[in-house]
Amino acid sequence: MADAAHAPNWTVSTDIENIVWLTLSVEKSSVNVLSREVIGELETIVADLEAKAKSGSIAGVGILSGKPTGFVAGADISEFDDMSEPATLTEALRRTHALLQRIEDFPVPVVAGISGFCMGGGLELALACHYRVAVDDEGTRFGFPEVRLGLFPGFGGTGRSIRQAGPVDAMQLMLTGKAVPARTAKKLNLVDRLVRHRDTLRWAARKAILAKAKSEPAPLTKRVLAMGPVRGRTAAKMREETAKKVNKDHYPAPFALIDIFERHGDDPKAMMAAEIGGFVPLMNSSTARNLRRVFFLTEGLKKQGIRPKPHFARVHVVGAGVMGGDIAAWCAFRGMAVTLQDMDSERIKPALARARTFFEKRLKTKQAVDAAMARLMPDVEGRGIARCDVLIEAVVEKLEVKREIFAAAEKQLRAEAIMATNTSSIELERIAETLETPSRLIGLHFFNPVAQLPLVEVIRSKMNDDEAIGRGAAFVLAIGKSPVVVKSAPGFLVNRALMPYMISAIERVEDGDSPEQLDAAAVAFGMPMGPIELMDTVGLDVGASVARELGQKVPDNSRFAKLVAQGKLGRKSGEGFYVWEDGKPKKEKAPPHGNLPGLGRDLVQPLVDTTEEIVAEGVVENPDMADIGMILGTGFAPFLGGPLKARRDGKA
Repeated sequence: MADAAHAPNWTVSTDIENIVWLTLSVEKSSVNVLSREVIGELETIVADLEAKAKSGSIAGVGILSGKPTGFVAGADISEFDDMSEPATLTEALRRTHALLQRIEDFPVPVVAGISGFCMGGGLELALACHYRVAVDDEGTRFGFPEVRLGLFPGFGGTGRSIRQAGPVDAMQLMLTGKAVPARTAKKLNLVDRLVRHRDTLRWAARKAILAKAKSEPAPLTKRVLAMGPVRGRTAAKMREETAKKVNKDHYPAPFALIDIFERHGDDPKAMMAAEIGGFVPLMNSSTARNLRRVFFLTEGLKKQGIRPKPHFARVHVVGAGVMGGDIAAWCAFRGMAVTLQDMDSERIKPALARARTFFEKRLKTKQAVDAAMARLMPDVEGRGIARCDVLIEAVVEKLEVKREIFAAAEKQLRAEAIMATNTSSIELERIAETLETPSRLIGLHFFNPVAQLPLVEVIRSKMNDDEAIGRGAAFVLAIGKSPVVVKSAPGFLVNRALMPYMISAIERVEDGDSPEQLDAAAVAFGMPMGPIELMDTVGLDVGASVARELGQKVPDNSRFAKLVAQGKLGRKSGEGFYVWEDGKPKKEKAPPHGNLPGLGRDLVQPLVDTTEEIVAEGVVENPDMADIGMILGTGFAPFLGGPLKARRDGKA
């Protein structure tokens, strides 16, 4: 290198070809984020390089990450609460806009070399560069996750992404918050060149700088959808599709973004300028504040588990029903070798068929699907028990059956293997009574559908020590789920809070209320689905069993009990309170109601009340853990911050 300089977070070096390399490695952080300090340092660096570029003393600039974890994760969310004053936030956004525009206007080529995640503000920085090179591997991802925080891109990403990808593809990224792999990003024109290995990233960026490469905007065939009267129709379609997924009153950000697009979608610079006025009020909304709280609570869950992290390679699941089969499929999807045990191979076949369907949806190639299926092996004899790192029991909610399984498994399991039950309601102490070492048994309580719900309750009995619970939490994190530690008590956290809510709604149906109206009211309040549809999804037999275990009444002459007796168990049998077709309930039109959100608030009161009781009894560590557990396990209105936060705010 000809020379080098160092700021606290940026390393600046110049090579013999007069290319300046800016390498970001944020101090005291495992990931790169664009804090005010990082942005301020970049302002100083850019000002210095502008003068050198104008004098012809540098050939170009390459921007790289010094972190193995990724390029830039986005803005520093920890600073958001400190920027609640509108004038302060407005000024900070204007400064950042001006900085990225200076990079875009640089007189010599500026190339971003991207490996790992490139999200939010990181993607906005990359889009301000003249050219983008990325590593084509599974770890490199691009996206605008701001909508999940109640916001939209605020560093110029709206206009620049539309310029590069076209209005439909760019708006889809911003409205959904989904991340896409490098290959998809290239197809969207967000990336110009792909390389196979991180080691070649700098070399490819160098070639682009010396060739004065410059990214081309989206073709006219894409941009036309943002032009003239067509833009209004495009915006209307976006609103229609967005409204199917979220309520504008609950999540205003995507609709505010569509409004800006409708006004300025044909002019990237005008759209970027309009960002600031739309972004500032969203930042201070209750939705954004609560979603930030949810984000930090979720991140806190990732810090659980023992250190150093154990390596989990083999999982054995006993019980190939819907829950057990789907747990097995998820673990295989996450790269583990899984043996699935049941009484005979015929009981395992449906689980394998469901697993293949799941893999085909999630994995893009036949090779990847076949590899996942090869990791999921039927095991009627239970030979995998002796080799596994984790044993998960997921059979029917019958105490004696569970005791028999663990009594046999205990003799075969390796000393360091996790022994876990997926019981949804039975206290661990009762299951472990007959074990030689009852302290080994922990609970790993998954939720249906396994692939969609991120929560796993890690159940701690009176006999468990910190080591056992720490290993359980580490395993949950290893399979990409979020662990919440809960003391062993009937129903634990989620089921205990859910059951009074669902039973209360069913009692209303027994009294003549419309299931469709009750479900619509719960959704209007902010729940992802209504209590009657949820009971059908859980399974009426499971619901009735858990209800009785928790002391909830299910009268023999009730419609609920009669449906169970008739084998009409909900989605899994094709009929329950609703008739199900292709995985969806057939619903009649709900009768009109003057205040659906108000009815929904009434419906969730048993859930909120019970959650308070659970915290008071010490079943969970604190109200924050109860809130994040209910959000991740039930989908309880994230924009309200959880049931207890909603009650404190007077909204539940």
